[in-house]
Amino acid sequence: MKLLTGNDLKTGAVTWWTGRDWSIHIEDAVDVGEEGDAIGSAEEGARRVNGPVVIDAEATADGPRPAHIKHRIRALGPTVRPDLTLKPADPQAGNWVI
Repeated sequence: MKLLTGNDLKTGAVTWWTGRDWSIHIEDAVDVGEEGDAIGSAEEGARRVNGPVVIDAEATADGPRPAHIKHRIRALGPTVRPDLTLKPADPQAGNWVI
């Protein structure tokens, strides 16, 4: 599985390609397959995202999970302030990163 991620050009937030738009929630991300680079280039050219990159991920029952820890941290939020993550009420959120 391949996911397309980047940063929102206006806010800097980590974003994930949903198939037609961008979301801050990785659960909304879709497999871009071989089209990821083309989509990323078009979206960057349209100034909707900055630094798009295609990453490896695996499908899980809870949605896609990036293969590399760097992108799992980007998907969840800061590891030093769990209250600022995208899942602050989830006590198991830290286990998702590792």
